[in-house]
Amino acid sequence: IEKGRKDKAKPLILYLHGYNQNIRYFETKMKLMMGIQAYHLFVQAPYPIYDKTRKKKVSEWGRAWYLYDGTQKQFIHSLEKASSFLEKIIQQVLKEVNPSKVCVVGYSMGGYLGGYFALSRPDIVDELVVIGARIKTEAFKENELKKAGHMKILALHGSRDTSVLPDPQENCIEKLQQQGVDAEFIVLDKKHRLDDGYIKPLKKWLIQKNDYSE
Repeated sequence: IEKGRKDKAKPLILYLHGYNQNIRYFETKMKLMMGIQAYHLFVQAPYPIYDKTRKKKVSEWGRAWYLYDGTQKQFIHSLEKASSFLEKIIQQVLKEVNPSKVCVVGYSMGGYLGGYFALSRPDIVDELVVIGARIKTEAFKENELKKAGHMKILALHGSRDTSVLPDPQENCIEKLQQQGVDAEFIVLDKKHRLDDGYIKPLKKWLIQKNDYSE
């Protein structure tokens, strides 16, 4: 979705939805972001989640970004496969548009993937926003984390989030800061549920700190 003047260089914002969500749902959640001049790229996760009620069409089913069975080896393996999937999509999009920079916005499950994608492919990503998730810094060596030194990272988390506790994410942000990354952790008086209470500070951060235009 292109917003703004067609003859002006604009950033590309990649949106990664949460577990059991899809493009259609996530677009409604990111409605406030459509005021920003950018290429807004919504990608749907590859793994469909079966609707046991049998009341939804397949196109309406929620999706998952990765397959996780509790083991870290499988987790990282699946994150890498999903990241390869995203990379191919971005490469295809870049054949059509020439953005000034690339920003990844991920919520919950999409935030876990967004963090891994950005740190594993720092040559693609300029800015990263993770909402209600954790950046898995332990999956990377210190010299790999330093490659994200050019990035600006924002972690938004709810103080009342019981699905993904805030403290582990704060520790990950501190680890990135120690490696020279411009990373910021903001706690909001919110639960895990995504709403405009998260989107407003996200939009403010992009405009005030990263020179995005409305």
